[in-house]
Amino acid sequence: MLLAIDIGNTNITIGMFDGEELKATWRISTGIHRMPDEYGVMLLSLLHQHGLDASDVTKVSLCSVVPPLTATFEELSQRYFNTTPLVVGSGIKTGVRIRMDNPREVGADRIADAAAAHHLYSGPVIIIDLGTATTFGIVSKEGDYIGGIIATGIATAAEALFTRTAQLPRVELAHPKHVVGTNTVTAMQSGIIYGYASLVEGMLARIEKELGEKALVVATGGYAQLIANETSAINVVNPDLTLIGLRLIYMMNRA
Repeated sequence: MLLAIDIGNTNITIGMFDGEELKATWRISTGIHRMPDEYGVMLLSLLHQHGLDASDVTKVSLCSVVPPLTATFEELSQRYFNTTPLVVGSGIKTGVRIRMDNPREVGADRIADAAAAHHLYSGPVIIIDLGTATTFGIVSKEGDYIGGIIATGIATAAEALFTRTAQLPRVELAHPKHVVGTNTVTAMQSGIIYGYASLVEGMLARIEKELGEKALVVATGGYAQLIANETSAINVVNPDLTLIGLRLIYMMNRA
C-alpha cells in the first residue's frame, strides 16, 4: 500500500491507498518541533485504527511546504516503514509542465494538485485551494501549469480580525442566515464567508476573461466545502486532490 503525505503549514493530510483506492484519510496538526518518533507513533496509531500496521506500508509519496518537516518525514519513512519516500520537487516526473517565470517557486502541493486535476478532469481546470492561503492554479487542457493567484486564507483573515482589533471577537466560521448582520458576530461571519465566496466568483471571472474560455473549477482544501456551499461558480469539490496527485506522481517515477 502507498502512504501519501501532504505537509501543509497548518495541517498534515495523510492518505492510505490500496492500488487506486483511497482506503483512509487523516488530518493532524502541523508541528515543526515534533520529532520523527512523535509523528511515527501518531501514524502507527492511525493505521491501527483501520486494522493496518507498518508492514502494510510499502511505498511513501510526500509533498511539503514546510522545509524542516521534509527531513523529519524522510527519516520517519525510513525508520518506521523501511522505505525511501518519493518527495515531490525538482527533477521528478509529474506529468505537468510548469510555465512560470521560475518553476521552482511553485509549491509541491500545487504541482500535485495540478497532476491530479489534469488526470481526473482534463482541462482547462482552475484549482482553488482554500486552506491556510487561498490559492488559484490554472492548468491548460495540454496539462501546463500556466500560473496562479495567492490570497489570504479564510482562517488567517478571520484570526487577523480578532488579533488586530480591540473589540472584535473570534468567531466560528459558519454560514450566517443573512448577508446583512444584525450583530457583530453575524456581521463578521457574513464578511468572511460571503466575502470569500465573492472573492472566488470575482477572481474566476477575471481568470476566464484572461484565458478567453471557460474552465472547470475544482475546489480543495479545508474550507472548500464551506465556500462551495455559497457559490455556484465551483463545479467540483475534491478534498483528496493533493493525495491523488501524490499517488499519480509516485507511479510516474517508481512504478
